Amino acid sequence: MRFSVVETGYDQRQVDYCLDELGIRLSRLAARAEGAAGAAREWDEIRQEAAWLSGLLQRLDLGDAAATRHAGDTVRREAAEILAQARAELDEAREEARRVRERAYAEAVQARRDFEAALDARRRREVRVDEILSQVTADQVPADTPTAAAGVPGSRVGVGGLDTGVEPPPGRR
Repeated sequence: MRFSVVETGYDQRQVDYCLDELGIRLSRLAARAEGAAGAAREWDEIRQEAAWLSGLLQRLDLGDAAATRHAGDTVRREAAEILAQARAELDEAREEARRVRERAYAEAVQARRDFEAALDARRRREVRVDEILSQVTADQVPADTPTAAAGVPGSRVGVGGLDTGVEPPPGRR
């Protein structure tokens, strides 16, 4: 984060923009972390449903013992494969959620450090400006000194006043 330095520290618009960008990034990271957590809940539901189906198969009486045993074994095997796959995907989703949380936390910590460093630098500049301004005395420039910014018409040679010896352009008096 780099800010333009102005007389009183950093350009406030740049600092505000930077803070807004940090807020947006943190919101996006929080949304990603929430999405990863949602995927973990979804896999829990799939695992519960697979366990329920497996229990249902065990309770069913299909009549023929051999057919039941063969069909039950096939269904149990398929259910076990589905359950194993669901567990593997759940583990992957949990790992991804952990990585997203860690990355979001690291980025938030870094953003806070950057902001605090920028704020500290701005405070030091503010203290320095205050020191410089405290050394300025009021009698260096008398308060009643006319300036161009005060709107005082020029009356000196070279300023365009009456003693310049040149007539003003037509229409201007």
